[in-house]
Amino acid sequence: MTTDQEISMSVTETGATVWLTGLPSAGKTTIAYELAGRLRADGHRVEVLDGDEIREFLSAGLGFSREDRHTNVQRIGFVAELLAANGVKVLVPVIAPYADSRDAVAKRHQQEGTAYLEVHVATPVEVCSERDVKGLYAKQAAGEISGLTGVDDPYEAPESPDLRIESHQQTVQESAAALRALLTERGLA
Repeated sequence: MTTDQEISMSVTETGATVWLTGLPSAGKTTIAYELAGRLRADGHRVEVLDGDEIREFLSAGLGFSREDRHTNVQRIGFVAELLAANGVKVLVPVIAPYADSRDAVAKRHQQEGTAYLEVHVATPVEVCSERDVKGLYAKQAAGEISGLTGVDDPYEAPESPDLRIESHQQTVQESAAALRALLTERGLA
């Protein structure tokens, strides 16, 4: 049975997609999960669409060609917009290396009247390669893989994101706080 308070909350909750783009090991996912915890603690409905999980379940079979990467980003963007349109704060820590792919997702949100924020986690490749969370930079350096975004495959950084986070110059908590402040400023949190 649904209470009046639950109905009121579901009707008034404003959803939004927050796309965190940046190089591998930039800190996108770590920041997204930190922010998700803060938003949930304040009663918001939140989902994190982790790029690795999406590739495993929603985009299985796609490779890393430009076309496959575009398809992957569009699939994620579709799911994110659907959730956001239904009152969920959707945090998307996904590289999305090409500007035109990100622009298409933003345009879809705009057409649907759904809030969309682009956040560039602007960590230099040297710092990302030191962090090397998944060992990708080491594998690329050893010649075991190719097509690593920002090393031997392009990454088109956003020219004017809603927020640029220099994760190498602040803590995860400070990064999440800056993003939370932006959401509050925009009336989304």
